[in-house]
Amino acid sequence: MSVILDCKSLTKKFGSTTALSDLSLSLERGRIIGLLGPNGSGKTTLIKIINGLLVPNEGSITIAGMEPGVESKKIISFLPERTYLPEWMKISDAISFFKDFYEDFEEKRAYDMLHRLNLDPAKRLKTLSKGTKEKVQLILVMSRRADLYCLDEPIGGVDPAARDYILNTIITNYDENATVILSTHLIADIENVLDEVIFIKEGRLVLHAPVDEIREKEGKSIDSLFREVFKC
Repeated sequence: MSVILDCKSLTKKFGSTTALSDLSLSLERGRIIGLLGPNGSGKTTLIKIINGLLVPNEGSITIAGMEPGVESKKIISFLPERTYLPEWMKISDAISFFKDFYEDFEEKRAYDMLHRLNLDPAKRLKTLSKGTKEKVQLILVMSRRADLYCLDEPIGGVDPAARDYILNTIITNYDENATVILSTHLIADIENVLDEVIFIKEGRLVLHAPVDEIREKEGKSIDSLFREVFKC
């Protein structure tokens, strides 16, 4: 498999605070990868750098050989940790917006997922609960045929009954040559869908390894190892 993301010695500071410190990472295509760490570890900062929303102070990053910019954004589908769609929009308006904005957006897939979740396209976003808004945003993000999906806390605001469906939506709606980076603190809920995990602590890379290798070597679940490493 070819490399989709390559980071070399990334450092990002906000004043006197170091969010990322000398972080190097190489990710291949066709993988679902858990980006894991406690609050404040640098996960969201890394995702924002990948998406060109932040610029590192030091180091380099490429996505499919490109530096973050207009061209790289065409192949990245990004789900931020906060909802961002205008409240006045209907769900159908949001779908039309994504269809106009992204060449790789597949409208039929979006409506199929809405139907399976019993979501009415005519509903305005301002009438939806926080969890339902997050479902809508995930549907929009996963309806693109992207090369790299960056999902920041995709199941954080939804009820447990919907998590299995959302995870199934993620694993069944991305191309086998694409890669999914999934950042979350709900590790026990997602570890069964992961191929690899990345542990970040205080902006530094602690671990990057295949899930099967970790289970065989450590003899424990990813959730258990996480609790051990981060003492939580």
